[in-house]
Amino acid sequence: MNDCIDRRGFRANVGIILSDSSRAVLVGGRLGQSGWQFPQGGIQRNESPERAMYRELREEIGLRPDDVEVLACTSRWLYYHLPKRFVRRDRRPLCIGQKQRWYLLRLVADPRNVQLDTTDRPEFDRWRWVDFWRPVKDVIYFKRKVYVQALDALAPALFPDGAPPTPGWWPQRWQAESE
Repeated sequence: MNDCIDRRGFRANVGIILSDSSRAVLVGGRLGQSGWQFPQGGIQRNESPERAMYRELREEIGLRPDDVEVLACTSRWLYYHLPKRFVRRDRRPLCIGQKQRWYLLRLVADPRNVQLDTTDRPEFDRWRWVDFWRPVKDVIYFKRKVYVQALDALAPALFPDGAPPTPGWWPQRWQAESE
């Protein structure tokens, strides 16, 4: 296993928020499932977060470094815990969640360069562009808080005049988390 799991049980991971020229963001539909999420993946031993981001970008959505422009990266790790039912207690070291560095990228290549079948085990079977805050609603419930934190932290790089207002479906408790 090449995963980097720290002493507290958090797996090191990168998350990718890819924007297009209209500032929509890309989400992928999980293979064979109904869920949507941003591209993300584990950081391997002896791999920098930036190298992991470019590797995951290639593996999950088929893009190369020259297809994107890096706009920003979170300055610190963002954490989420796995619900107890998802913790694999038979694995060592025990992983209780993820710590993530998030990258905001802009697609500078043709959107047709997005490919989901560059590996033997694709992560996604579909993708789409959505409004900036939409992924918070579509991601599995236990990742919502970290999505709010990542989008909130990186929004100024994409929206220098201020992030779009949170949508009407945005619960009050999320508003407090993003302030």
